[in-house]
Amino acid sequence: MKILMVYPDYENTFWSFKAVLKLLGKKAAFPPLGLMTVGSMLPATWEKKLVDMNCENLKDEHIKWADYVMISAMIVQKDSTRKVISRAKDLGRPVIAGGPLFTTGHEEFPEIDHMVLGEVEEIIVDIINDMEKGTLKKIYSVEKFPDIEKSPVPSWDLVRLRNYNSMCIQFSRGCPFNCEFCDVVQLNGRIPRLKSTRQLISELESLKRTGWRAGVFFVDDNLIGNKVRFKNEHLPAIIKWQKKNHYPFTFNTQVSINLADDSELIKMMVEAGFTSVFIGIETPDADSLTECGKVQNKDRDLLQCVKDIQNLGLEVQGGFIMGFDSDKVSIFQRQIDFIQKSGIVTAMVGLLTALPKTRLYQRLSESRRLVKVASGNNTGVASLNFVPKMDTTVLINGYRRVLSTIYSPKSYYERIRVFLQEYKPKKVKKLKISMYYIRATISSFWLLGFRQKGRRYFWRLILWSLLHKPGLLPYAVGFSLTGLHFRNLE
Repeated sequence: MKILMVYPDYENTFWSFKAVLKLLGKKAAFPPLGLMTVGSMLPATWEKKLVDMNCENLKDEHIKWADYVMISAMIVQKDSTRKVISRAKDLGRPVIAGGPLFTTGHEEFPEIDHMVLGEVEEIIVDIINDMEKGTLKKIYSVEKFPDIEKSPVPSWDLVRLRNYNSMCIQFSRGCPFNCEFCDVVQLNGRIPRLKSTRQLISELESLKRTGWRAGVFFVDDNLIGNKVRFKNEHLPAIIKWQKKNHYPFTFNTQVSINLADDSELIKMMVEAGFTSVFIGIETPDADSLTECGKVQNKDRDLLQCVKDIQNLGLEVQGGFIMGFDSDKVSIFQRQIDFIQKSGIVTAMVGLLTALPKTRLYQRLSESRRLVKVASGNNTGVASLNFVPKMDTTVLINGYRRVLSTIYSPKSYYERIRVFLQEYKPKKVKKLKISMYYIRATISSFWLLGFRQKGRRYFWRLILWSLLHKPGLLPYAVGFSLTGLHFRNLE
């Protein structure tokens, strides 16, 4: 059997960093972990090819070679996915599609031959048997969420690792919280399911054997969904492994704000090699937090929580949302003030979006306020897919004002300085000079110091960093470079 696995292209989104990655000699931020994992589940005797369209062109020869074309995609990849499906159909090859795009929106793709809805561990044997017999069904799905201890180590050999800025692994699936706008509960459930410590270390070992020595992203929607087990079982094992292997990796991930409640856990994560965490702050408005069911963010000083995490050695990246029914016109300035005071350099600010199958989608559908299907791009005015309570023009203009303010050179460089003042990392590994860092430094100094607007703010930051935080100069340079990407977003 010959299997072509295709990961469609995604547009210029908040996390794509395409222009910046090109300067650094990379083609994409992360490899397609889902397809690489499925690749390990398929029989070893089958021939497998993976084409990540973010790194290379999909050719007709690829499709003609295959017996089946497997596609995995997120909602933001919908347009590219449709083109891949059309090409495969034109060339007479059957398509097997899976991933979040199809799990929550398979009704939009009646032309697809076969679809896998949800997670595949419990049904992959049936799918393989049916492929061999030529009796594949239209839809495969399971009623319960599978035990992910059955999930294998990803097939790293399916991709060219050097194309990517970071590798990724998965420790758990599911989140104990149920925010109204989030589709994680629909995709992965509310009870976090964890891999075993043995599995986790095996994946780290397998990645190390490839020669990779850089960042690794834990793709979990909430790494501390089961905080007790992660802290008591898995983190100690990661720390031990990192020390034994002289810290080959640095880690980043996504967590909930209640991480701030456990300073010991933060210190352990830093000791394990974690350097940054993404947290859904969403809004400083208490009524809007109540509206969307963000219970973990309520009744706490969010600004102080961010600073507590930064002070213990983790960079905080944050998600922010506007467009809640409870939002008042004052929300725009409140969001700007919070972001600037927090020192959250990487601030993903988006308009509220009703994703398929979410509680928000259901509520807005019942009240006839939906106007179009979500694009999956959580930033930009085009993401608004419902009629808001606030006047639409006021909302969009206010949103644009927030973006133009926080990513203007003056505000952005000021925010980097605030972060560097708060950030107290534990030095676990001496920075090795590599071509990657040399390119980043040269690109930053040339583009930002001589060719871009706001040059004086860049040089002020570099000078301040040299005088007051010389050890954090790489952060000042790196953040400055990624600012190029943020300023080009709509």
